Amino acid sequence: MKKLILVSMLYQVTDLVRTIAPELEGKTVTYIPTAGIAEEVEGMVEEETSTLESLGMTVDVLEVSSASYDSIVNSLTKNDVIFVGGGNTFFLLQELRRSGADQILIREVEKGKLYIGESAGSIISCPDIGYCAEMDSPEKAPDLIDYAGLNLVDFYIVPHIGNAEMGEAAEKAVEKYSSELELKAITDEQVILVEEGRVEILE
Repeated sequence: MKKLILVSMLYQVTDLVRTIAPELEGKTVTYIPTAGIAEEVEGMVEEETSTLESLGMTVDVLEVSSASYDSIVNSLTKNDVIFVGGGNTFFLLQELRRSGADQILIREVEKGKLYIGESAGSIISCPDIGYCAEMDSPEKAPDLIDYAGLNLVDFYIVPHIGNAEMGEAAEKAVEKYSSELELKAITDEQVILVEEGRVEILE
């Protein structure tokens, strides 16, 4: 059974994540920071690593845009948890596809490996990412020919509702797509838990 924890900002919900996934303690996690590279977020990898370590996990950073195929396979199959961080969703999808990491990741999650997605890492789990063009720049992924996501969930996540910087773009996406897509909009303090076919929004 698939289990996914989808968030806007992991560091803001660590207590909640600890409650819903106490099994994280002592586990190893593959951390994919690739989305953040396109946005050139200073110090992001270090901050995210310490957040994951605060949950009791040993972190294995896997930057898919520069990693070899063998190291991608090795990391995604051997570690207990997969965490995909925030940044530009289009660049993330482009690099997951180009490297072949997308198929391995999907297979591991379908087998029951816990997936934690943050912002772009949450959006990538949806059937399609085109709707997030309100929030992210598609120009950062010139080689991406279509926007089909990983399809790990059957709804569309809009993170960062109410966020000072990104809230406005998130509201625009909700406005534009709420009548045609099944949207689940969350604040930075909420978590979407997908487990055994159930979907819950927790805070």
